[in-house]
Amino acid sequence: MPESFVPTNRSEIAPFVGKHIIYTYENGWQYEVYIKNERTIDYRVHGGLVGGRWVKDQDVHIVRLADGVVKISWSEPTGTCVSVAYNFLENRAHGATFFPRWIELEPGKIVGYQNDKIELMRWHRDAGPAYPTLVIDEFAAITFVEDCGRDDENVIACAPEALPPGYTLRCNVGPTGREPVEP
Repeated sequence: MPESFVPTNRSEIAPFVGKHIIYTYENGWQYEVYIKNERTIDYRVHGGLVGGRWVKDQDVHIVRLADGVVKISWSEPTGTCVSVAYNFLENRAHGATFFPRWIELEPGKIVGYQNDKIELMRWHRDAGPAYPTLVIDEFAAITFVEDCGRDDENVIACAPEALPPGYTLRCNVGPTGREPVEP
């Protein structure tokens, strides 16, 4: 991301920085995101097309849409573009992911720790094919939220398969009837 990028008013997004979230899309795909600071996230993919993928220090654009609602958007070295809105008042999210054709054809190429293979991801992206793009447009239930503070390198620090059994089954918000989490 260019150094000239300035995130939305820092005071508007400050309540969201440090949030660690686990959520599951209606199609069953499960994700985990840590909003590390105003410009970066770390994330793991626990299930779905690219389950087993994890990324640290992904540059993002973060904007506050309303009280308790934040949208995070980014473009990956793979050519994938993502935009997710998190509604902490209703414990719901909505994501739109645009996968290049090469990922739809061979998703295993991006599984694993992306940071160790950035140049390979770019090579695959450039080799394509890019089109037709696979668009995944889904709602998700947020089931776990905690505040871990900013820039904590330990929140997402290992591959999904290295986590203890039941890690993603933790539930402190969402469809269990528990109260919404204030941002």
